[in-house]
Amino acid sequence: MNLAARRALVAHFVAHPADALVVLRAGWRLRRRFWWRRAPFLPIPDRSYWAFRTKTAFGDELVSPAPRDMVAAARWSVRQRVGK
Repeated sequence: MNLAARRALVAHFVAHPADALVVLRAGWRLRRRFWWRRAPFLPIPDRSYWAFRTKTAFGDELVSPAPRDMVAAARWSVRQRVGK
């Protein structure tokens, strides 16, 4: 995600603070396994996984989705059941 997309997402969260929680919950579900073992030691998705997801959704792995698209995808992700 490029800097302009990050700024747009932050601006969206300022206008719609409840969406930030939804995106954080979805992000937690997409975190890479054993994230605490590798730098940057943050629970974020693996770069190759993120590239795959953006390529399949938008046709290009370098495209940064619009904030409304990210929030819609996060809402969809949170609604899905996790079976164990």
